[in-house]
Amino acid sequence: MPPRRTKKPPVKRVFQPLPQNSFWIESDAYDRRVYGHLRSESPSLRELEETGGTLLPHFGSLLQDIFCLLFKYNVIFFKEAEVLPSALLNEKFLHAVRQGGQYEFLREQTLLNEARAGLSTLLLGERILASVREEKFLTRRDMRDLWDIQKQEEIVSEKLQEFENADTISDDDLSDEGKQALQKAKERVGGEVQGAEALLRRKAAQLKEDLKQIEANATRRLQAEAIKVAQQLEDATEEAEAWGNTLGTGQRSPPGQKLELGKRLAGNEKLKKLARMVGRMKFHAMALRKKIFERSSEEVLEVERGDSIHRLLPHEMLTLHHPVLHKDFYRRFLDQELLQYSLRGIEEKGKGPMIVCLDGSSSMAGDKEIWSKAVTLTLLEIARRQRRLFRSICFSSEQTPLQVLDLNPREHYEIKIKHVMDLAEYFPGGGTDFQKPLDAALECLKQSRFKKGDIIFITDGECQVSPEWAQQFRKVKEKLGFSLFSILIDVGPASLGTLKEFSDRITTIKQLTGDEAKDIFVNF
Repeated sequence: MPPRRTKKPPVKRVFQPLPQNSFWIESDAYDRRVYGHLRSESPSLRELEETGGTLLPHFGSLLQDIFCLLFKYNVIFFKEAEVLPSALLNEKFLHAVRQGGQYEFLREQTLLNEARAGLSTLLLGERILASVREEKFLTRRDMRDLWDIQKQEEIVSEKLQEFENADTISDDDLSDEGKQALQKAKERVGGEVQGAEALLRRKAAQLKEDLKQIEANATRRLQAEAIKVAQQLEDATEEAEAWGNTLGTGQRSPPGQKLELGKRLAGNEKLKKLARMVGRMKFHAMALRKKIFERSSEEVLEVERGDSIHRLLPHEMLTLHHPVLHKDFYRRFLDQELLQYSLRGIEEKGKGPMIVCLDGSSSMAGDKEIWSKAVTLTLLEIARRQRRLFRSICFSSEQTPLQVLDLNPREHYEIKIKHVMDLAEYFPGGGTDFQKPLDAALECLKQSRFKKGDIIFITDGECQVSPEWAQQFRKVKEKLGFSLFSILIDVGPASLGTLKEFSDRITTIKQLTGDEAKDIFVNF
């Protein structure tokens, strides 16, 4: 008799799990931590990620890859087999940005600079998203295919998990029929996994062919966008530094705050012009204050050691003419050991908080808006240095809500750059109403935090107020004991008009360019 054939045990199927990675560029813990901090500090970056994620799968991963592409010193790409097929479009975008000379020019500004790399990521991500919305890279069918592939990846992962769970079930305690039923179930699940994988491979292969058709167009467009981003980045970083120096506290700003500031400055000509004017006006105001205070409030107190040439004692100056002692003079000058007069100065202190009412009506559009906001922000810097609270009230017509901002509300009177940008960008337009903002300023002065404050009213023209209101306002002003300083923006048509009815002093923008500026920058 021939030997009986023994039934071979079924061959155990082994499936390769899908990669869990949607990133194309290798990143270490430091890179991820830096980007995570930027993302947590930047609402714009989070909003872009959320918006882009509704159109393209793995858009958040694309943003982190762009950041690493610009920030990291060594850029290493993962192999295709290590990345999910649904992230294949991200690779095309990254390679398109990386090709050409514009990448090296952009990278020179962003390498190991987290704020600049983050801002470039934000700007480039916005341009990619805008092009996707306009279907310049992909058609709707292409985007639908991407989402189909991601859905198929989820199906494959679920089937693999079912197969692994079925494979862990032991058949030791089962009858022969139970073992056969279990084996058939495993084979069925394995077949489903195999079918799902095959469908995923077909869809991925088709997507790869479709992306080849758009690769050249995407490369050309993204290279052009990268050039624009590089130009915007250079301008925005310079303007951000100007804003930080003009309205900062001297402390280093967090990268996320620099990113947000750069985002708002990029391509905004009004803010750039305002920053330049604030810088010039602040320099003039600070120089004027220093000049006034040094001349008017200092007296000789005693003799001390130092190197201030203009305060040296007379006999120290005589040593310069001695053939031997002049050498000792130079030595003591370098060591700050020369005898000089010590001066005692009593600098004026601020009266209290500042409340600035800023006209935002239609007649203030253009240069008038820039001038008025430059004065406002210069006063803000003076308030910060004098440790005075500062509130701005931007107004226009009676129907338009007031924009009320506390620009330095913290304990140490630090300026809130975000609020400053909100003020700089806001312009309601419309008609003019004086009563509404001045009533709001009065309510503010009645609060304990703004007690003993003063009002600065900035406008360009005339607005009628009722005689009853004007009389009541003057009574309250006398009772509370505050001053109201009006600044007329006379760059173009302007009129004093009603300002005379409630103002203690009135000056004009043209007067602020000369020594008359001390009326507001020094005395107020």
